Amino acid sequence: MQVTRALEPLLPLCQRLLPNLPGLPAVPLRLAGLSAALLKATALEIAILAGHLLLYPSGIIQERRAAASTDDPGAGTGGTTSADGGDGPVPLPTQAPPPVVLLHGFIDNRSVFVLLRRSLAQHGRHRVESLNYSPLTCDIRTAAELLGRHIEEICTRTGSSRVDVVGHSLGGLIARYYAQRLGGDVRVRTLVTLGTPHSGTRVAPLANAHPIVRQMRPGSALIEELSRPAPGCRTRFVSFWSDLDHLMDPLESACVDHPDLLAENIRVTGIGHLALPVHPAVATGIRQALDAAPEDAETAPAAGGLTVA
Repeated sequence: MQVTRALEPLLPLCQRLLPNLPGLPAVPLRLAGLSAALLKATALEIAILAGHLLLYPSGIIQERRAAASTDDPGAGTGGTTSADGGDGPVPLPTQAPPPVVLLHGFIDNRSVFVLLRRSLAQHGRHRVESLNYSPLTCDIRTAAELLGRHIEEICTRTGSSRVDVVGHSLGGLIARYYAQRLGGDVRVRTLVTLGTPHSGTRVAPLANAHPIVRQMRPGSALIEELSRPAPGCRTRFVSFWSDLDHLMDPLESACVDHPDLLAENIRVTGIGHLALPVHPAVATGIRQALDAAPEDAETAPAAGGLTVA
């Protein structure tokens, strides 16, 4: 019985991994739900957590802001001097993709995106910036306003009119509030969220002492605010949610479900919450979501799947 009580926090996840089978007692069924997939994902989560703890100090300080480079393809509109030094017109460079802004989750920092940044840079996304918000932040709305100021500064500095945003966990909720409720859809072209509790999560009730955790509960004032009409919102939303995410209860709370939003929900099979911003297969999916042209996004399927393990 002691073992059973210890496993109770995992039972919602276990019941999804193994459908109910007739004739099996409840306790053995719940224990059987601890499948090889769950054990593998848990081992990966522990390994990622250990590595992230080592990297965490490197991400505490805000990164230095660099001016737009003249070597950045598409950073400017091009000159009027030909290659041979004449005054004839030269072909304009291909327009660069928008800058990418990375926003971390609760009690975390930009170090969680080390591997994702490298993947984006290797595939042509050279303008990537991270924002650290304070772990003492107690209101998602305040953090969203800070994000808005940060994005305005990026647009001014780079000359880009819009940005793409990738938010992990709480970071995705902050970015969604900015885009949907603060007029940020003017600036945010595509918002990719990774394990974000769009409908609220019931996990870890003891953490309710923190105001931001209370805002992430189902039925909170903030979650209710995000469910209100948002006609004309121009941001495209792509949500990656995992069937082994131990921080989402219910699991589908990580999906964007709003009639006014252009949203695509992509189910990830085989990894947990911490692996979403780290796993190379998810990074590939993120790049594909960011590279999709607006006309492609309007005709994209409403849901997709990604098996990574």
